[in-house]
Amino acid sequence: MPAPLTTRARAKVNLSLKVLGRRADGYHELESLVAFAGVGDELALEPGPELGLSIGGPLGGGLETDERNLVLRAAHALADDAGPLRWGRFHLVKRLPVASGIGGGSADAAGALRLLARLNGISRGEPALLRAAARVGADVPVCLDSRARVMAGIGERLGEPLRLPPLFAVLVNPGVPVETAPVFRELGLQRGQDLSPAGAMPHLAMSSIDELVAMLAESGNDLEAPARRVAPVLDEVLALLAALPGCRLARMSGSGATCFALFDDCRASAAAAKALQTSRSGWWVKPTVLR
Repeated sequence: MPAPLTTRARAKVNLSLKVLGRRADGYHELESLVAFAGVGDELALEPGPELGLSIGGPLGGGLETDERNLVLRAAHALADDAGPLRWGRFHLVKRLPVASGIGGGSADAAGALRLLARLNGISRGEPALLRAAARVGADVPVCLDSRARVMAGIGERLGEPLRLPPLFAVLVNPGVPVETAPVFRELGLQRGQDLSPAGAMPHLAMSSIDELVAMLAESGNDLEAPARRVAPVLDEVLALLAALPGCRLARMSGSGATCFALFDDCRASAAAAKALQTSRSGWWVKPTVLR
């Protein structure tokens, strides 16, 4: 039997997120600086004649293993575009919380596309791969390479990869799933409403954490306020993070409910994570590095 192919589906973190408006078709135009964490799900593909999926891991309970899962949807999207594929059975080890604003499902779908590309000799820049990613979800294209960059539009416009300074962080999720649709409804934009003209974000050459934190402090996440109304527990999460010794910045990622805090070094982030794990034992808390 061929050896399984494996990949890591790393968590996506929106360091900043600007809502530029809502299009006539109902989609929201966004602009976001995205980085990726060292924590993530794990995905394997055992080549074989039948397409399938099994799920394990600490946060895999209750997830669908049928065509509703983004892993299988990604496989079908690529086959629809690129023609018949070699594929097989996927096994997902789920370590990232669901509906949490860090792109867990999108990262899994992107991982499936990477594994299928390796199995079928498809280059990472192949247009069919990029088209399949965009069909599956807005965050899937940026998760294909899992490199820091600016994403814009509805996820289809990607800037060049960025070299950010290593960001020592703590990711925290209170165990409350927050679906994206209610947050956008709470934002309340009308179709065709334009908030600001799109433009390049002014942070493409950050060489130090001080420069990056200063820039991020002037930006924000436009979905944070509506998400806090949808899930009031976010008020507690963000207040606790901001009060941690050494915290440089506390912010929500994506549409929530995962939040992050930035620190100067790994000792400070590890100490902060340990304190949170003690005081909030039911929460998902992970020290990590964002790049």
